[in-house]
Amino acid sequence: MTDIDNIVYRRTADVTSNNSHRQFGRRSYLRGCLVGLGTLSVAGVASADGLEEGYETVVDVAEKGADTEGTESITPVLRDLVDDDTLLKFPPGRYYMDEQLRFTGFENVGFVGENATLVPATYHEFDGPQYRLFRLGTSDNPGRKLRFEQFDVDQTAAETGIRVINAEVEDGLSVRDVTVYGVHDSGTWGPGLFNVTDPDGEGLVHCFRAPDGAAHIDETPNQGNMWRGATGITVNQHHRGTLVFRNCTLGGFPDNGLYASNETGRVGVDGGRFQNSGTASIRLSGTAGKIADATVVIDENPHGSNGQHAIRLDGGDQFELDGLIVDLPRPNGDAIRIMRDVDETSITNSQLTIGQQPNNGIRIDAGAGPTSIERVDIDIDGSANAVRILGRDAGVVDLEGVQITGDARGTRNRHAIFCERNACRFVDLSIEQSGDDKRRGLELRGEDSLVADSEFETTHTPIVVNGADGVRIENCVGRSLEDGSSLRLTSDSGSVSLADNEFPDGVRDDR
Repeated sequence: MTDIDNIVYRRTADVTSNNSHRQFGRRSYLRGCLVGLGTLSVAGVASADGLEEGYETVVDVAEKGADTEGTESITPVLRDLVDDDTLLKFPPGRYYMDEQLRFTGFENVGFVGENATLVPATYHEFDGPQYRLFRLGTSDNPGRKLRFEQFDVDQTAAETGIRVINAEVEDGLSVRDVTVYGVHDSGTWGPGLFNVTDPDGEGLVHCFRAPDGAAHIDETPNQGNMWRGATGITVNQHHRGTLVFRNCTLGGFPDNGLYASNETGRVGVDGGRFQNSGTASIRLSGTAGKIADATVVIDENPHGSNGQHAIRLDGGDQFELDGLIVDLPRPNGDAIRIMRDVDETSITNSQLTIGQQPNNGIRIDAGAGPTSIERVDIDIDGSANAVRILGRDAGVVDLEGVQITGDARGTRNRHAIFCERNACRFVDLSIEQSGDDKRRGLELRGEDSLVADSEFETTHTPIVVNGADGVRIENCVGRSLEDGSSLRLTSDSGSVSLADNEFPDGVRDDR
């Protein structure tokens, strides 16, 4: 169990599955239901109960002169009011800001709205650094105990959009219920940056929403001053602690959606919807990470991106992906890509759907460490691999209870599963690939692999052992719908052990 499980998540129920009686179907969905993560417990993050009791000073900003009509900038008023152990309350109204509020090294500060809307100035009218509304803590002078919640942000006017909150806190970060309306079309930094700088510190970002995404930098007044444009939510190299994003929503951003580029620290994604960002809609690295019960969709390419992975894991010790729905009706990248610097990954209880463009379901790069894929359904219609396993000795890949369906052709990538690695394990698979042009099931190129208790029904040869040695195939069924064999052993293959299989189309042994 990872640190995130111990510190952050507590399950109220487990997803159970019976994989022993899988049936073929045109579209495949997870059996049972995906259960939510239940209570999220982050020490040091206060609840909403007894809000004012947690502060020595409570201030109504309107009573102290902040304009509620959206006409005059409230930043000078906030600058005079903000202090340690202070809660700033924003009653109903529209609050215009044309320069940032910067406050660092603080202790116990809160900003809470009640039907309050923040209105950023346009790119041309913003005074000073055109990057942030609130800069609360810095990496070299972070704060402690920050509450920021219940704000709408109106950036529907042309050439608006700015980082709403830049928060760097040692411990006790709580950001809740912030919704950004309108396309971020100023070309400045994206709406949120969050870091927990103490390795023992914790933070929660709950219901941070920017569903309308951002314009490409070339379509903004800041053209030429940034690559691609805004990222939705950023966690950078200064993050050290535990940070959870719960039920957040991001539309299409030209760089990334949620991007954690930290080398240390832990990041969790609990629920939420992430859609159509460039590079990746969720992109993680760090000591440990977990994505659970989230939905990621790629159904358009608003920025002309060369690639749009749904989920990309860049590097780190351990990642867990559970209960995901990844839907790519217009794929422009892999559904899940595990890069070479990832030490260990598990993917469980998830559903992947990939449309007709040839993009992989799960790609495990050469160098990526041991990977477990269990109780995952993949429906793929493009000529690509549902699971692509690269490299020889980086670590064992274990597939169990995986079902692959769809109309993928064999034109570009013949096999639903392509495996170069040694000592991999394929158990309780259900593969139905009926697309034309010699679509096949499983190709094994690594040594010492096991295929057991699995059923294959493919257009062409269901299982191919291509130059591998020490392969065991036990209690499997392989049916070819056209003129393939049930099993083919290429001329350079080594030993292959067969036991209790049903191969009605025979074994082609070219050794």
